[in-house]
Amino acid sequence: MSASKKRDLQLLAWKVRKGIIEGVYSAKSGHPGGSLSIAEIITYLYFKEMNINPDNPRDPDRDRFVLSKGHTAPALYTTLALRGFFPYDELKTLRKTGSNLQGHPSMHKTPGVDMSTGSLGQGISVAAGMALGGKISGKDFRVYTILGDGEIEEGQVWEAAMYAAAKKLDNLVAFIDNNNLQIDGTVEEVNSPYPIDEKFKAFGWNVITIDGNDLDEVENALIAARNFKGAPTAIVAKTIKGKGVSYMENAVGWHGAAPKEDQYNVAIGEINAAIAQLEAE
Repeated sequence: MSASKKRDLQLLAWKVRKGIIEGVYSAKSGHPGGSLSIAEIITYLYFKEMNINPDNPRDPDRDRFVLSKGHTAPALYTTLALRGFFPYDELKTLRKTGSNLQGHPSMHKTPGVDMSTGSLGQGISVAAGMALGGKISGKDFRVYTILGDGEIEEGQVWEAAMYAAAKKLDNLVAFIDNNNLQIDGTVEEVNSPYPIDEKFKAFGWNVITIDGNDLDEVENALIAARNFKGAPTAIVAKTIKGKGVSYMENAVGWHGAAPKEDQYNVAIGEINAAIAQLEAE
């Protein structure tokens, strides 16, 4: 992509990170680590890749997105707000009683959310069903989903993977956020899913491995996925959990914890510095 387009998208990714921290801090709970790691992926999907319209969020011809690792809802909510699905100020209501922005995405409450998720392993199954529905109805929409690397320890993920390959769902793309950490430690320590790429290949998927925090690599992978026919694509995205906040990076304790005031100020300061640098370029 051009340098100017990459700058614009990177700026948006940092704004997504800012919204994640603001929302989780306001809620005093949430999941910042795995939300921060997918900022580039979800930014690229919503601002470059996907055919969507905030003015018509239920357009039957739209592309679909399923956040299979639903606990990282702060990333999705911030992206939807920046894309114009609802006012940015609503992020401060995260997880509060009566808010449209609950701890996990709800398709019944939040504009732009295509599927309610949270029970790990189920999102990719729904995404496969959506992709099959598109094939049956002769629609050309595409379906995207993001899974956690800890999430793929769930058996249902592999049932869905087997089914998607059997049905040749080449309109389905699954990102695996491979930040190597889950709630209790590294994925190897808990229940190793490695080698992730070889497992998806064995299940009949087209597999691409990238740096998921690099927008050029995200773009190239999605172009390749769009051009690949006859099988779904799995993009194994190696990322840094807590990316963008120095003390959260690669720190398992920030899987599901909110920053205190002094920690919040440090995080926002670092993110604002990155935003200011990009805006000055």
